[in-house]
Amino acid sequence: MVNRSERVSVLNWRKGSASAEGASECVEVAALGPSVLVRDSHDHAAGMLSLNSTQWRALVHAIRDGRLDGC
Repeated sequence: MVNRSERVSVLNWRKGSASAEGASECVEVAALGPSVLVRDSHDHAAGMLSLNSTQWRALVHAIRDGRLDGC
């Protein structure tokens, strides 16, 4: 689900510690109740994904396992 709500400006957005300054492929995440929001760190206006806990865990496992490398 893509969310373009204005209320996201008060969220605590976090970027991964492995993200280098100036890197072109970075995302930021923020918790919103039981959901995890994910957005492009360079294009906040593009919207965001809202993931439930099951979807978030599946994404993290896929990244750690390398299943998204080269996508």
